[in-house]
Amino acid sequence: QVQLVESGGGLVQAGGSLRLSCAATGRTFSTQTMGWFRQAPGKEREFVAGHTWNTGNLYYADYADSVKGRFTISRDNAKNTVWLQMNSLKPEDTAVYYCASKRSNGLGRNYDYWGQGTQVTVSS
Repeated sequence: QVQLVESGGGLVQAGGSLRLSCAATGRTFSTQTMGWFRQAPGKEREFVAGHTWNTGNLYYADYADSVKGRFTISRDNAKNTVWLQMNSLKPEDTAVYYCASKRSNGLGRNYDYWGQGTQVTVSS
C-alpha cells in the first residue's frame, strides 16, 4: 500500500510559479512511476506529467502538451518525494492537482494510488 500526500498548492497570479510536493510512504518508491494529474471544475481529470523508467533503468519524464516547457516533474528517491515545478502559470492551469503512483513503468495512464489533491488557483 502506498499513501501519497500533496502540498504546495495555493493562489498565484498569472505568470507566477508554484512547486507542488508529494510525499509517499512505502519502501518501493524508487520502483513506482509517479505522476501528476489535475481536475478543473466541470472537467474530467487529465494527465499533467509522469516520471517513469525505461528498460535501461533510466528515469525519464512525460508531459501533457499543455504544460510542456512550463512544468517540470522531478523526484528524490531518498526522500520518497516527487515535485511538480510549475512556471509561467496561466488561469487555465487552475485545478485540483493530484499526485499518483503505479507499480509498473511506462507511459500508461492507469495509476494505482492517489493523493487527496491540492488546489492551485491562478488569477488573471
